Amino acid sequence: MAYITGMDITEVSDSSTFKLGQLGQTEDGKIYKYVQYDTGSGSVAAVSGNVAYYYTLDGYKNNSVTSDLSDSIELGAGVLQSAPTDGQYCWIQVRGAATLTPALTAGTDGDPLTPTGSSDGTLDLATAITDNICAFAGDISDKEVACDFLL
Repeated sequence: MAYITGMDITEVSDSSTFKLGQLGQTEDGKIYKYVQYDTGSGSVAAVSGNVAYYYTLDGYKNNSVTSDLSDSIELGAGVLQSAPTDGQYCWIQVRGAATLTPALTAGTDGDPLTPTGSSDGTLDLATAITDNICAFAGDISDKEVACDFLL
C-alpha cells in the first residue's frame, strides 16, 4: 500500500482522476478505494459517512457502488467520504476506524456488522453465517465502526 500524491479523500469528480479500484492509504493507516457512485433505481443520494454497497451483481468487479441497498447484493463496499451524485467518482474508506453518519440499527460494541437487514446507507447486526461481515461495531453509541470491507 502506498500514499498517493494528490489523493483527496473528499474529492468528487465527473471524470475519473485515478484508476477505478485503486487503493490508497493515508498517514493514519486508513485505506481507501476509488469507485464510481450510482444512485440506483431508488435514486438514493450519497451522504458522506454513509455506507455504500457494491451496485448489482457486477459492482465489485466494476468498482461501482450505491447506498441503495435494494440494488445491491448486500455486499458492503465502504464508507463514503463525500456526497457524489449519480455517475461521479469518489473515495470510500475500506479499512480502519470510521464514524458513520446514521446510527447503527442494532447490536452492541464489538459485534460483527453486515448490510443484510439494514436500511439504505447503514449496517445491521450480522446474525447468519451467510451474512457479509464488513465491519465491527466500535463504540456503537458514537456510531463508530472498524471497517473491514473487501479490497
